Amino acid sequence: MTEMGEIDEGFYSRQLYVLGREAMQRMGAARVLIAGMRGLGVEIAKNVILSGVNSVTVQDEGVASWTDLTSQFFLNESHIGQNRATSSLPQLSALNPHVHVSVHTGPLDENLLLQFQVVVLTDSSLDDQKRFGRHCHLNGIKFIVADTKGLCGQLFSDFGEEFEVLDADGETPVSAMIEHITKGNPGMVTCTYNQKLHFRDGCEVSFSEVQGMTELNSMSPMKITVCPDCFSIVDTSGFSEYKRGGIVTEVKQRHVLKFKSLDEALLDRELLVNTDFGKTARHETLHLAFQALHSFVKKEGRLPKPRSQSDADVLAVMVRELNAAAQLEQLDEAVVRRLSYTAQGDLAPLNAFIGALAAQEVIKACGRKFMPLQQWLYFDALECLPEDDEDEDQLTEDCFSPKGVRYDGQIAVFGSAFQEKLGRQKHFLVGAGAIGCELFKNFALIGLGAGEGGHITVTDMDSIERSNLHRQFLFRSKDIGVRDKSEVAAKAVKAMNPEMNITAHQNRLGSDSEHVYDYHFFMGLDGVFAALDNVETRVYLDERCVRHKKPMLEGGTRGGQGHTLVVVPHLTESYGPHGLSSDEAIPLCTLKNFPYRIEHTLQWARDQFEGLFKQTPDNVNLYLREPGFVERTLGLGEGEALDVLQGVCSNLEGIEAGGQRPTCWEDCVGWARCKWETLYNNDILQLLHCFPPEQVTSSGLPFWSGAKRCPHPLTFDPNNTTHMDYVVAAANLYGQIYGIKGTKDRASIKKVLEEVRVPPFSPKSSVKIYVTDEEMDAEKQRGNDDAGKARLDELTEKLASLSLSGLALQMHPIDFEKDVDDNFHVDYIVAASNLRAENYDIPAADRLQSKRIAGRIMPAIATTTAAVAGLMCLELYKLVQGHRKISSYRSAFLNLAVNHFVLSIPCRPQHFTVAGKEYSLWDDFLVESRRDGQQEMTLGDLLQYIKEKYGLEVTSLFYKTALLYDVNSDHKERLKQSVSDVVRSVTKAEIPQQKQMLEMFPSFAEDEDCEIVPPIRYLPW
Repeated sequence: MTEMGEIDEGFYSRQLYVLGREAMQRMGAARVLIAGMRGLGVEIAKNVILSGVNSVTVQDEGVASWTDLTSQFFLNESHIGQNRATSSLPQLSALNPHVHVSVHTGPLDENLLLQFQVVVLTDSSLDDQKRFGRHCHLNGIKFIVADTKGLCGQLFSDFGEEFEVLDADGETPVSAMIEHITKGNPGMVTCTYNQKLHFRDGCEVSFSEVQGMTELNSMSPMKITVCPDCFSIVDTSGFSEYKRGGIVTEVKQRHVLKFKSLDEALLDRELLVNTDFGKTARHETLHLAFQALHSFVKKEGRLPKPRSQSDADVLAVMVRELNAAAQLEQLDEAVVRRLSYTAQGDLAPLNAFIGALAAQEVIKACGRKFMPLQQWLYFDALECLPEDDEDEDQLTEDCFSPKGVRYDGQIAVFGSAFQEKLGRQKHFLVGAGAIGCELFKNFALIGLGAGEGGHITVTDMDSIERSNLHRQFLFRSKDIGVRDKSEVAAKAVKAMNPEMNITAHQNRLGSDSEHVYDYHFFMGLDGVFAALDNVETRVYLDERCVRHKKPMLEGGTRGGQGHTLVVVPHLTESYGPHGLSSDEAIPLCTLKNFPYRIEHTLQWARDQFEGLFKQTPDNVNLYLREPGFVERTLGLGEGEALDVLQGVCSNLEGIEAGGQRPTCWEDCVGWARCKWETLYNNDILQLLHCFPPEQVTSSGLPFWSGAKRCPHPLTFDPNNTTHMDYVVAAANLYGQIYGIKGTKDRASIKKVLEEVRVPPFSPKSSVKIYVTDEEMDAEKQRGNDDAGKARLDELTEKLASLSLSGLALQMHPIDFEKDVDDNFHVDYIVAASNLRAENYDIPAADRLQSKRIAGRIMPAIATTTAAVAGLMCLELYKLVQGHRKISSYRSAFLNLAVNHFVLSIPCRPQHFTVAGKEYSLWDDFLVESRRDGQQEMTLGDLLQYIKEKYGLEVTSLFYKTALLYDVNSDHKERLKQSVSDVVRSVTKAEIPQQKQMLEMFPSFAEDEDCEIVPPIRYLPW
């Protein structure tokens, strides 16, 4: 944020989509104090600084010790004995150039707190929490307390006597087009058939563009009652008759909240927010146990010793005394004891989770967006401890005593033997972006793969962009565009913990990299982390993990929402193809002729960009390079072949005599102006020629009604900013694909436009416009488009007759870049979309919104990312210990915007029966071909092996979609060939020489009706 309150969109772009401009501007004026710079405090400070408040002051009187290095990622061995806040300042300041970061090394006092809008206490006594909490409550200062002890965490928020939330959930207001409104009391509103009803019962809505019942357009927002297929509004019996059209839009409601001070809130268990619905009684106990822990420290001058039975007895007595007044229905003394055993522990994953939630509360306090915590939250991950009580009872105090190493805070919870096991782990991290950076930080702190024999392999093919910096905290401005994410992240992590063993790759995960990530690679792993930004690669990685029986920890975020999934071989279901989800595709006819939402015009503009500046140049280059290009294109189908060949012809036809290619900048401007006329005037006039505004359907209803908005043509005006935006961007991009230098000088472009002659519109009676995609598909199936076939023949002949030898015709395709502001890419999309929106009277979108939708940008914020990474690493503790009870594991869904947390036990894998025996997705028939130096198995050998070992007769066998063997076909010769040779000959593909497992899918005579059977996984070597 600049001093003038302007927002650096390049830096904050992903967060702007989450918080919005107004909330970000309010944050840009906020001053925040964070007290305590141990692991939890630095986690909160990191997230708050990245979010973009005005200033952050970090306070700490203490000095760094070995234990701090367990979770304080901005401290190293050289800082031991120095003030924690001062030592952390350089790294904190480097996170965000827009935030002023300062240090206070003296004690807290009331006068200091008056300088801030938000105060956060960590690592503080209950007496200080009460004293400063009263002071902040009386003076209108937002007050937050965060604490972690071992595997348990606590969070408290007090935003004062009255706090107004302007937007409770941050979701885009729901809107829909109207099909019909009845006259009645109440009136009933039906939305168009192709729009789902997402309005909530009791929400408020407003109306616009309603024709006929126009009274609704000027009314104040009204509450609705949702019915199965419609919703009711006010009494409309006295209104005019509804005719057509209209949009109904949700109106965000404000909320005024009241908070209790910490003194009062300590006595009110109704203020506890649940994070795991199976642990309500446990968290009520923790509310008392944390208070008792403060009393213990005040009395003993220390926390309970790890695994000390006597200290646990004392704490349990203290909790019972508190419960005499609280009268809990169920006091969980086992939780009290486990808190006592682990309270000296300081765990990075738990700090990451609680620190993320606390930082999100700071953002809510500053931005007045999202629902604040009301008011207590407790969280525990006690399932990370040994599963069996006997195993836990065998652990003695000596196992947990400090060793004078950076992991002492973790050893206090899990013991030194577990720490050594963590160090020997070998893991594969796929993705070094936002979640990847947070995971890497946690790996360094917990020592994953940092011991002898341990190792982390990371791969990410992307380089660093400026928009990464506000949430991918391992990267800096100097890394932008010139360095790979995986390399920079690995180097940053090595600086945090020099003991880390890391190999950084820049490979895209997929079939092209299977020679790197082969059978040998996967079989050498202990586990896999998926920190990916697309579903397809998640599904691929999941399949590889199932094939090699490796656990996978997966996480993802979207704005304030996040999820985690733990996949354990033979215990849980996998991510699987069922996890696929994508936005509904927009019908082609809607894009081409009948848009009614800004998303439609933006997708149309993106398609225009790809067609004009990427696909056509690509096709021209392919035609020039590859002799069989035309024949291959004809195999694509008539419609697609026409588009491709017409684009190639328009660039090459008559080129010897000057042709249609631009030769100078003025030609580019002329092309852009003519393209504008075609898209926003002529094409619309042609559509209205086919379907006039008064057109009715065969049933007598208006054609232009419901979701069909009747368009109108535009008249070019060089003084209209959006009109000129299009010409400037289109002309420059057109010039780039031909290697012609352009300009942004609008005055000079206007002079060129004065000389451009635009051909007049002439309606084409032969043009066929389809109203639905079904009509288009039916026409293609009938194959009656003789004109299309004739045109294809004409184009093919023209291309065959061209004489292009010796001419420099290579073009320069443009790949769309959403995060480069001065390359005309986004300029073109915004202008092209908003002009088409104007054609159809659709409200325009600003640059930021257009960039998000057209660039398919996922909204993101640092807090959610840190929380998800923390939860993933808590599950890692369980995997490393070898937990076998599914009840020990947790998958999670969270929404930090509304304090919604669902931690649930993962699902078991689906089981199926083959020939009376039960299997799951984790089962297979593993066949090692070569044993004792023998030659590779023949296909016949393989079938015989399956019959002898498993008692199953293979009747057919597939490799992917290729049939290798069928009992009813003449495949006798194949039975004599090696399995690898059969696969090669049938698929016409080369099998990689690296160690790759061949996965084949059989059918069995014993159970031919079974739809799911375990695969045969075959090792050729």
